[in-house]
Amino acid sequence: MQSRYSAFVLGHVDYLLSTWHPSTRPPVLALESTKWLGLTLKQSSTTEDTAKVEFVARYKVQGKAYRLHETSRFVREHGRWFYVDGDIKV
Repeated sequence: MQSRYSAFVLGHVDYLLSTWHPSTRPPVLALESTKWLGLTLKQSSTTEDTAKVEFVARYKVQGKAYRLHETSRFVREHGRWFYVDGDIKV
């Protein structure tokens, strides 16, 4: 989770796509001109091959502040973790 957040901050689209599970990965990922301000991990649970991570990411777009509160699902295949999807909390 933290490495994907860092990739968003740094604009590393290739890394984001390579760590996104093929079953849900978009064909193209366009990052807006977003200024990421911080990540707070709320809770996580892990089994041998699955994980859930609840987090809040704060960011700004065109000077307006937002927060993304999500519970993300990950799966491990062949020793690599992949982001599958997430539920956004309002």
